[in-house]
Amino acid sequence: MGVYLSTPKTDKTSEDGENEKMRYGVSSMQGWRTSMEDAHAAILDLDNSTSFFGVYDGHGGQAVSKFCAKFLHQQVVKHEAYSAGDIGTAAQKSFLRMDEMMCGQRGWRELAILGNKMDQFSGMIEGLIWSPRSGNLKAVEDWSPEEGPHSNYDGPTCGSTACVAIIRNNQLVVANAGDSRCVLSRKGEAHNLSKDHKPDLEVEKERIYKAGGYIHFGRVNGSLNLARAIGDMELKRDKTLPPEKQILTANPDINSVELCEDDDFLVLACDGIWDCMSSQQLVDFVSEQLKTESQLSAVCEKVFDRCLAPVSGGEGCDNMTMILVQFKKPESGPSTSQQLDSSNDQEVPVQEVPKSD
Repeated sequence: MGVYLSTPKTDKTSEDGENEKMRYGVSSMQGWRTSMEDAHAAILDLDNSTSFFGVYDGHGGQAVSKFCAKFLHQQVVKHEAYSAGDIGTAAQKSFLRMDEMMCGQRGWRELAILGNKMDQFSGMIEGLIWSPRSGNLKAVEDWSPEEGPHSNYDGPTCGSTACVAIIRNNQLVVANAGDSRCVLSRKGEAHNLSKDHKPDLEVEKERIYKAGGYIHFGRVNGSLNLARAIGDMELKRDKTLPPEKQILTANPDINSVELCEDDDFLVLACDGIWDCMSSQQLVDFVSEQLKTESQLSAVCEKVFDRCLAPVSGGEGCDNMTMILVQFKKPESGPSTSQQLDSSNDQEVPVQEVPKSD
């Protein structure tokens, strides 16, 4: 479902970057949709040893996806579990924190600016009026509540998926809520590192029904074709239930994998890509492109051209966003078999994806 343009917007917004461990390319394209609701974050140096990549596929507006792109990685770093080395817990808590931060006066103001409902200058003025009366800048940075006309705002009705990859040394942590997807190419084979959270999955169905919701034609309460997302607060209003047990939850699945020298590249992309290509088809396509194209964002752009529908309606008409991360091969390091064994010891095996015909 969706409203489409008479001709697609095929101009692409792209960037590339690299450090000593990896390089990345990212691109996004509006396509046939009347607005661009995807957002992303690509931060090579979250700290001295950690990189962060995230794709956020918005629905009902762009405010929540842009909010996540601006704030989610900041919350990961601020969480005490991150400093203790527990990246998975820091990511999980940060997903849930997004919903908390988007409520109240300050949440309303940030979303109004990001959703283009208020210009930046007006937002700054309102922030000065309603910010805590304190010279302590850190109090504002730590999201102290603001008093004001929207103090009772209970959060946005629009929402967003979030699929995040955090890489520290050889550890890859993937956190996902929704149907954006993270795929690892290992020796040319596609491995899904996230699960698409559709309402017809048994674990999702059970939670939805227990919370008093229903599924109609594959949509939660007849409206949303996702079982997990950030935002969409009208589906999270049961005060007797914790966030992870609401009809809709932002609680992500966490997957941790040890990278090895067999790993070729990592892809994070919204469902505008996965509706058109299987994980293995995308890995095969990217692998072929990398034989002749060194600029990773250009490879992402070619994926969009491959997926874009010739006419509006159906697959290939959604917004498209893709991040491609390529690992630089170390000059020396543990053998492949040792690293794979270590991964198995942690009982976090990479999920196998059969090769496409």
